[in-house]
Amino acid sequence: MTSRLSTGTGHGHRVAARRLRVCLGLAIVVFLVFGVRLFWIQGLDAQAYASMSKQAGQSTTTIPAPRGEILDRNGKALASSVDAMTLTADPSMTSTDAPRIARILLKHLGKDRIDYFDVIDKLRTPKSRFVYLVKQVPAWTATKAVKAVRKAGLTGVFTQQETMRTYPGGKLAANLVGYVDGSGKGVQGIERQYDSLLRGTDGSATYEVSPTGQRIPMADSTVKEMVPGTDVETTIDRDLQWYADQRLADAVRSSSSDWGLAVTMDVRTGQIVQMSQAPTFDAEEKSTLRDYNTVSRFAQTVYEPGSVLKTVTMAALADQGKITPETRLVVPGRVMIDKFPIGDYWQHGTIHLTAAGVIAKSSNLGTIVAAQQLSDGTMHSYLRKFGFGSLSGVQLPGESRGILTPAKQWTKANHATISFGQGISVTALQVVRAVGAIANNGVMVDPSVVDEYVDADGKRTSPEATSTRRVVSAKAAKMVTRMMEAVTADDGTAPAAQIPGYRVAGKTGTAWRVNPVTGRYVRGQNTVSFIGFAPADKPRFVTYVVLDKPFANAGGGSTAAPVFHDVMSMALERFGVAPTGSRSPKVPQQW
Repeated sequence: MTSRLSTGTGHGHRVAARRLRVCLGLAIVVFLVFGVRLFWIQGLDAQAYASMSKQAGQSTTTIPAPRGEILDRNGKALASSVDAMTLTADPSMTSTDAPRIARILLKHLGKDRIDYFDVIDKLRTPKSRFVYLVKQVPAWTATKAVKAVRKAGLTGVFTQQETMRTYPGGKLAANLVGYVDGSGKGVQGIERQYDSLLRGTDGSATYEVSPTGQRIPMADSTVKEMVPGTDVETTIDRDLQWYADQRLADAVRSSSSDWGLAVTMDVRTGQIVQMSQAPTFDAEEKSTLRDYNTVSRFAQTVYEPGSVLKTVTMAALADQGKITPETRLVVPGRVMIDKFPIGDYWQHGTIHLTAAGVIAKSSNLGTIVAAQQLSDGTMHSYLRKFGFGSLSGVQLPGESRGILTPAKQWTKANHATISFGQGISVTALQVVRAVGAIANNGVMVDPSVVDEYVDADGKRTSPEATSTRRVVSAKAAKMVTRMMEAVTADDGTAPAAQIPGYRVAGKTGTAWRVNPVTGRYVRGQNTVSFIGFAPADKPRFVTYVVLDKPFANAGGGSTAAPVFHDVMSMALERFGVAPTGSRSPKVPQQW
């Protein structure tokens, strides 16, 4: 009996001992796990966990960088930024009172900024703690609206600081300046081309907050300073631009044209001092933005230039020593080339004109006769030298190269029609640059619209210098200038371009329009134009006016030349260009 009890007791002690060892082993394992984890946290990854702990009690807000201004040549604002706010909401706090909140916001913000039912939907967004209600509201308007919501005993509507783009001149130079989208990114014009400079770099502020999200006074905070955008100072003269905008808009309206352009460039520097387009837009009225009025037609729209290109043909001939203003040409009444009949805009038989007379009377047939002295390759090379078929160098987005068919693909008809401006497509800036070279004694200067960049500290830097190159001799350029002065004479095609006290050289243009769908010419639909420079004896400015599809029988001399007269007259006055003091030399037009 005693032996059994002794054996049972020994077995129990062994079981208890095993259990004790197991428990002790488990405890050691647990302590090892906690020890390793503690070592990892405190020794190897201490900074990361400390950062996570700190961030749990921090809040970071963005400090928006004000977008740089776009200025005219005298420092007047064409585009600037003002303080604004974005209204946000927490739907978990606003869903019940959404209609009341929407009515208050509508009252203070107006129908042009918010839609009542859209706001209600946002205020009731399910399973959301954050929604945007409306962006870019003037600061004082946004503050007033939020105060009204809180005064009504309602909660859940908040504000975020930002900046808003504004255009003090409204439609002034709109197609050059461009505009920004809802996110503040440049879309067209200078706003797009120089977006990276203008937008600057946002900053941020990080500070400690309480568990309820309130900022803790006197607590640590970190601020990353924002960098304001760089101002872009353009070459535009605001007053001249405003006048040209109005004058062009009147001409487009009165002639029932589809659109119009007016561009003025300093022939010595290539600086564009005025660049107008009609119809245009007001960037602050986003609902009115359409492709047809926001496109930068002076750089992006291509068209056939018509007779203004005769100046380039004559410059090539003069540079080759083929003609002078007095060169005699026998001009037929009509020609047939590649089964394609070509005539002048007026009926005549065989006539005898000088080269100057061909330009003065804008004779297509006389130009063809003269241009026959140039091979396809030579004529094409001069067109290339004058910049056709290549970008103008103006540094604006979406610029077109135009269309210049390779010389090896030319037919006889191509050679003939291109000599007087049909069968080649150009941009307005290409034409301004080319005729500007004739005015500048044969030296072509690329156009520019930006003069300087000004950073937040007032430091000024200049863009790369514009490209210049000689395209024809000074002698050839002066010969063509004499021919162009005959255009503005009393017996020329554009006496309306005359400016009292100044010698004016110019050229009219009328070209058949091409149907963009069929690719065929549309008889009775024209693009008319006038380009000229003054003073002709010492050129300072070249102005080009284009009107597309004006009323029937409208011509460059009757519709575009008067606009040239008014814009050029103001340009000469604005920049203090002294009158010529002499009359244009008489050049015989017939022999």
